[in-house]
Amino acid sequence: MDRIDLFRVFTRVVDAGSFTRAADSLGLPRSSVSAAVAELEGRVGARLLHRTTRKVAPTLDGAAFYERCLRVIADVEETERLFRQGDAKPSGKLRVDVPGRIGRLVVAPALPAFLDEFPGIDLILGATDRAVDLVEESVDCVLRVGPLTDSGLIARTVGTLPLINVASPGYLARHGLPAGPDDLANHWAVNYASPASGRVEAWEWMEGGNLHTLPMRARVTVNSAEACIACCLAGLGLVQIPAYDVRRHLEAGELVEVMPDHRAEPLPMTLLYPHRRHLSHRVRVFADWLERLLRQQVAQ
Repeated sequence: MDRIDLFRVFTRVVDAGSFTRAADSLGLPRSSVSAAVAELEGRVGARLLHRTTRKVAPTLDGAAFYERCLRVIADVEETERLFRQGDAKPSGKLRVDVPGRIGRLVVAPALPAFLDEFPGIDLILGATDRAVDLVEESVDCVLRVGPLTDSGLIARTVGTLPLINVASPGYLARHGLPAGPDDLANHWAVNYASPASGRVEAWEWMEGGNLHTLPMRARVTVNSAEACIACCLAGLGLVQIPAYDVRRHLEAGELVEVMPDHRAEPLPMTLLYPHRRHLSHRVRVFADWLERLLRQQVAQ
């Protein structure tokens, strides 16, 4: 068997949980299926399956290898379909990860249109602010907001995320409206601490093409956008936040933009892919769709 056939046999055994059932579904002798798995384990140098008299299950290495096999098989089948008349739609599993609130507020509501357009794609969507490891976690594409620290990855810039300064009407009624940075010493902020490093972010603003920073006094410090917005709505201080994050609160009058001429520098948004010779068709169509969506709804 060639390598792709070995991958197909291995994934069928994992799916079936049995050499016999896998052999029946493939129309092969059980001995051929067992020999194929043994050959594959020899090639990769690791045990891929736990074998008992009642059940066959992947080892930890086998589970990780199974996910990669599925993607390789899907890529091969997709490539073959590109040359078949009338069958050029991408298909297969696609694993992506986006920041939590972008996933919930922007991506998830728009997904029905994407899946209607590409019915052959099965999407596994991660929505988390944790920096996932694309290679270790078998992720096809991630959206990162902010400066990049990854190396050895393919990067695609998709615009910038504007930040605005907001406060609740209740806070402004008690403390007054800050006209500019000189007034910040008389105000409170809801401080934000990075969940990764614990570092508290300073207040920032651009003026004359230069970035200025100022540590703000605060009575509460949070480590999530949800908590930051909730505390701001409760009147606990000023916050700097992505504009899309508080759009509905601004429209409802629950928050008010302040110091519009002294905003922080917009955050870069970047799509990252593992370093591969070429991207699969399904990754390309998702990345193009996501870039259009972001430019329409959140990006500058």
